[in-house]
Amino acid sequence: MNTKRRTMPSAPDASREADRLRARLTADPYRSYLYAYPHKTAYRPFDEPIRLEQLWEGEPAETFFLYMHIPFCGARCGFCNLFTLPDKSADAHEQYVDALERQAKQWAPFAKRRPFSRFAIGGGTPTLLAPRQLERLFEIATERLDVDLDLVSISVETSPETVNRERLAILRENRVDRVSMGIQSFVEAEAAAIYRPQKPDEVERALTLLRAYDFPILNLDLIYGLPGQTVDSWLYSLERALAHDPEEIFLYPLYTREHTIVKPSQVKESGTDIRMACYLAARERLLAAGYRQYSMRRFAKAAIASDKTLLPYDCQEEGMVGLGCGARSYTRDVHYASRYAVGRKATASIIADYVQAERYDTADYGIVLNREELRRRYILKAILHAEGLELSSYSTRFGSAAIDDYVELGLLAEAGLAVFEAGRLKLTVAGLALSDAIGDWFITPDIRARMEGFEMR
Repeated sequence: MNTKRRTMPSAPDASREADRLRARLTADPYRSYLYAYPHKTAYRPFDEPIRLEQLWEGEPAETFFLYMHIPFCGARCGFCNLFTLPDKSADAHEQYVDALERQAKQWAPFAKRRPFSRFAIGGGTPTLLAPRQLERLFEIATERLDVDLDLVSISVETSPETVNRERLAILRENRVDRVSMGIQSFVEAEAAAIYRPQKPDEVERALTLLRAYDFPILNLDLIYGLPGQTVDSWLYSLERALAHDPEEIFLYPLYTREHTIVKPSQVKESGTDIRMACYLAARERLLAAGYRQYSMRRFAKAAIASDKTLLPYDCQEEGMVGLGCGARSYTRDVHYASRYAVGRKATASIIADYVQAERYDTADYGIVLNREELRRRYILKAILHAEGLELSSYSTRFGSAAIDDYVELGLLAEAGLAVFEAGRLKLTVAGLALSDAIGDWFITPDIRARMEGFEMR
């Protein structure tokens, strides 16, 4: 997309341009998964390290989001390009949690300036940790950072093989609201095709046990477009998930990249990409089952009970405090993290540097967002969700109208992919289905060049 401001074309020209846009997006709906903007591959070393005390001093968010990253898993799945290391060593886990606590102590002076309203533990697989180390994560949050478990929404990721009564009791005692489990497929051959050592009986055991602990929200992740998968086998996995009545279901299209184990050639055995057919079939089934669609990926029950009085959190505000190697932190203008890698050797080296460090009080790797990228991030965080972009909120923050800044947004409406409704710009059903292509289309040339220039290790 051109970053220069221009006027909306005349009606006939706009119609032709909208037709071209829709054809372009429809022809390649799975360009990339833009789960954060800018992507971590756009990060680079800063010219000079930035003191975190200085960086967070003017952060305007009224509440913060605490994220702890545990970069260990039992095995790397064939589709995974996340910062994670297959390592079950108890000693390695303990040393890592020790380092995370040192980091929390040093971050506490600025992190405690605002109350935390959200707390998530992700990975990797946090529940791969031994029970004592898992318990320590909550102690670090409450004792070092003053997290109030009665006022914060808490989410923890898990996997079937790590689910047991001792770990679930720790999550329940620490008032976890949401447990998210990646299943990907209930079909053993499909799980094996993505190098996921998982038996259907193990998945069913874990789900039955999770339900017995009655967490307010159980989320299940499924992937469509797996090697050897059909629409029918995909719907079988969805039905197995629905049999456990989860409050949320996330549906992910399979992405393969040059640095993942599964390659694109393994996915398109028959030359046919079934991902859109799978998505449409699953969407229809979930809506019929009473779920509401919140994004291309997220489907949830309309009403989810909570026994907490949660502090407010505006997802458009930043204030993300990311603890742990691989975690991203967001202030309004600066995003920073440790270095990013996917390969085992490079990932292990980055984790080793983190564990051995004594000081964590500067940011030396990330990106400083200019006004252009701040506006695009704001728009993308809004329009890729069903509630859409509140136009007045954009104007309040940036002092201009979104449709004037980016007249291309009007082309989404002209193409039938978005509508202006009650002061918002919302993607239509067709637009939500093309969310990944729309997100990719909205990346600036500068960010795209940084992403494409990143040397993956």
